[in-house]
Amino acid sequence: MDDLWGDEAELDVVIEDPRWDGMDLPALAQRAFAATLDHLGLNADDWGASVMGCDDAQIAELNAEFRGKPTPTNVLSWPSDDRAADNAGARPVPPDPQDAHLGDIAIAFDTCQREAAAGGISPADHVMHLLVHGVLHLLGYDHIDDADAELMEETEIQILANLGIADPYKTGLG
Repeated sequence: MDDLWGDEAELDVVIEDPRWDGMDLPALAQRAFAATLDHLGLNADDWGASVMGCDDAQIAELNAEFRGKPTPTNVLSWPSDDRAADNAGARPVPPDPQDAHLGDIAIAFDTCQREAAAGGISPADHVMHLLVHGVLHLLGYDHIDDADAELMEETEIQILANLGIADPYKTGLG
């Protein structure tokens, strides 16, 4: 995705669906962003990203445009650079300090609420998980290959534990 929301070392949050205001998406996003970067030894103040809180209709349009899947999903991410590791299961390449904006994330209110209810977990905890997941994607983590998926899941679980959030893979929401 083109960098639509910023290019500086800050976290920009755009609210497209006002229901996100009730969850304080900016605070959740800041907390997830900082916890993820801190866990990986990066100073959150040195990096930026954009998060858009939208609804299912808007994320379905983005999913269709960028992934060819015209259905809603919970979270999408667009890294500003390819940071994937050369070998499956290896840690991704650290971001280039000259490119402070890591990329963009979109998260869908409806799907997040539905999934949290189905999993019997708090919507805020589920959103935190999805935001951590999205930030890891911006940093080159992925789950297409089994070895990469294992690394990403382990990293998510550790970050979420540091935030006091239970392992989402035990609830079936991973």
